[in-house]
Amino acid sequence: MQPVAAARNWPVPQIESVGALADWLQITPTELQWFADIKGLGGKKSSSKLRHYHYRVLAKQSGNIRLIEAPKPHLKEIQRRILNEICEKIPAHPSVHGFIKTRSIRTFAAPHANKRVVLRMDLRDFFPSFLRARIQAMFRTMGYPESVADLLGGLCTTITPRDIWTRGAFGEDPLHLWESRWQTQAIYFQPHLPQGAPTSPALANLCAYRLDCRLAGLAEAAGATYTRYADDLAFSGDEDFEKCVGRFSAHVAAIADEEGFKVHHRKTRIMRHGVCQHLAGIVVNQHLNVRRTAFDRLKAVLTNCVRLGPAAQNRDAIPDFRLHLAGRVGFVEMINPAKGSRLRAIFDHIQWT
Repeated sequence: MQPVAAARNWPVPQIESVGALADWLQITPTELQWFADIKGLGGKKSSSKLRHYHYRVLAKQSGNIRLIEAPKPHLKEIQRRILNEICEKIPAHPSVHGFIKTRSIRTFAAPHANKRVVLRMDLRDFFPSFLRARIQAMFRTMGYPESVADLLGGLCTTITPRDIWTRGAFGEDPLHLWESRWQTQAIYFQPHLPQGAPTSPALANLCAYRLDCRLAGLAEAAGATYTRYADDLAFSGDEDFEKCVGRFSAHVAAIADEEGFKVHHRKTRIMRHGVCQHLAGIVVNQHLNVRRTAFDRLKAVLTNCVRLGPAAQNRDAIPDFRLHLAGRVGFVEMINPAKGSRLRAIFDHIQWT
């Protein structure tokens, strides 16, 4: 183990050989090589039984698609151990609020409340942008020998099989899949972080550390505040920042490009005090709040549940509708306790059978 200077105090387990890694994961060396799949053979197999992931395509409101790559149980168990005993032992950048214990979208949005101007930017194809070589380099930074780091990187990355994008694979419109394919296939056909693996959020945060350092420094120089939640970047400031926010966004895009990311320019928003300033669904104009339309809609659903019964309101046939509504009420309570308590009072009057 030869960690870099900054990593010497990280409490990660000592794993100094391939055999020690297999023993630590409680699998055989042959199984380790199969799960890591360094040569990308899993992406070439035609049988889904020989693959380590389940695949699901979700259509975005923007018209693009999101590919969810969920590991199968055995690999997922391996990845959870890597997450719990390695990745979570390493401190994340203070500006990062996504997928970190004690932080949330509330802590992500709170620093931007009651600011003159808020700038919101979005990174395109966030998880697939982290290629295997970058993940392996991160494990070498922790001090793991090259052979161990390469296998750890292989366990946490994957190559999407080409037949995933074939006609009708997910019941999606074939033309929609074809139009999206040319934009996504280049990045998905390289070994990348899968969106759906338990290790991906933590590794993405760690590998984006230099991006966060540079953006935090840029924001400080401009008199602004910076936070990030996964692929959402947020900046805010007062009069001085408002004067240069246009040029500032161009500098952010340039830094992101240098660090291996692409900004989704159509999602960039400059929100001044006279409009609804919102981040991750939270309004930040004067204080943290939920959107009025979302609050009114949820209040109407709860009220109708009291009057007509919850079955009449469960139009989408959600399996555990009670838990679903409780979660939505809990979200409002987290953002605005006063409004949340009003919704909780209505929720408590619902007759569940």
